[in-house]
Amino acid sequence: MIWTVIQTSWRRLKNNRSELVLTFVVPMIFFSIFAVIFGSRDAASSTPKIKVAISCESDSKLARRSIEHLAKQQTLRISDRKKSPSKASEPLDSKNVDRATAEDLVRRGIVSAAIVFTVPKNSENNSQLPSIEILTDSFDQVASQVLTAIVQKSVMTANAELVKEASVTEQVSVVLPSSTRGETAFPGSGPVSNAVYNSASNSSAKFPQPPLIETIDVIGGKKTNPVVTMYAAGIAVMFLLFSATTASGSLLEERENSTLDRLLCSRLTMDQLLLGKWAYMTMIGTTQMTLMFLWGALVFRIDLWNHLEGFAAMTLVTAGAAASFALMLASLCKSRMQLGWISTIMILSMSALGGSMVPRYLMSETVQRAGLLTFNAWALEGYNKVFWRELPLADLSRELAVLTACGFLFIVAARIFAVRWERT
Repeated sequence: MIWTVIQTSWRRLKNNRSELVLTFVVPMIFFSIFAVIFGSRDAASSTPKIKVAISCESDSKLARRSIEHLAKQQTLRISDRKKSPSKASEPLDSKNVDRATAEDLVRRGIVSAAIVFTVPKNSENNSQLPSIEILTDSFDQVASQVLTAIVQKSVMTANAELVKEASVTEQVSVVLPSSTRGETAFPGSGPVSNAVYNSASNSSAKFPQPPLIETIDVIGGKKTNPVVTMYAAGIAVMFLLFSATTASGSLLEERENSTLDRLLCSRLTMDQLLLGKWAYMTMIGTTQMTLMFLWGALVFRIDLWNHLEGFAAMTLVTAGAAASFALMLASLCKSRMQLGWISTIMILSMSALGGSMVPRYLMSETVQRAGLLTFNAWALEGYNKVFWRELPLADLSRELAVLTACGFLFIVAARIFAVRWERT
């Protein structure tokens, strides 16, 4: 009898296409997606480069030499344009990008970080050793840590080269001080390195000490709960898609119990039916997103009240696009069961590639470009601009335009697929 139960269960699984796909195909699909996301980072050619801007207001030799070494780093992509509203096409020159512009580039997400060489506050000589600041955006936690190490290495290398040149040409001794009070320390400073450099000469002259490096989080440092603010939108958008596809299943239920035929025999047209369901699902989705962010604001201190305008715009277009996407899937499927497993595969795949599950900065550049084919990525970027970067509504124009276009194309596709119901 046990063998009979096994045979019966196998026949049921073999004849149930949706269960068969969810059991054997879906795990391989998601294994492949996450293997591409994380496995591709092992290849040097596909590792995402860190986008940085460099500002130099110092004429010191160490600043110029350090910038030369930074320009040779394969892991950095130094911005070649000055992305300011007034002079967007002006070529980038470390001389014409001041600290305020560099900070604005980081705040807008145009670059992941900025390296600023400035004259020390108490110095009157522009050619003296610079102060070095790394302006970071903690949204990309990997980039900030990697860049700090790269800047340290470049400054140390530049300093060592200048020390060597000075020891040969001027026969000076070198004293490299240790860092104090938590600032970045430079390996190689101390008695051992001093002995090496002092061997070139017995002179008591000293080569100028390497500057200290200060890391400043220009965005996350001002957040009351930065982790929740960072990931709130990803979870909200993913569950918005699931709730929308569940609601769109009513269209298939009406088709299965012949309610749809009776509706179409009345004055109601297919256009009116789809638009009515789209409007209802958009309102439900907007309410869902509002409740989720209200809960986040009350319990987890998300700053919703100061960003109501951007939140309202993003929520409306995101809910509309999700409703259109759900109706397209419903009109494409033949049964609610089929809609269930197809929507699960597509939503989880879009969520993984679009950043709802895995932050996009962890992905290779190729996978990040592929993620732009999902409207998850555009929705998340829009919400991040609102709550993380705190940008005005005008800076959301691209995300709003893309999501609006997606919503329009999805509802048009749903109408095309629904033609078959009018012919039967």
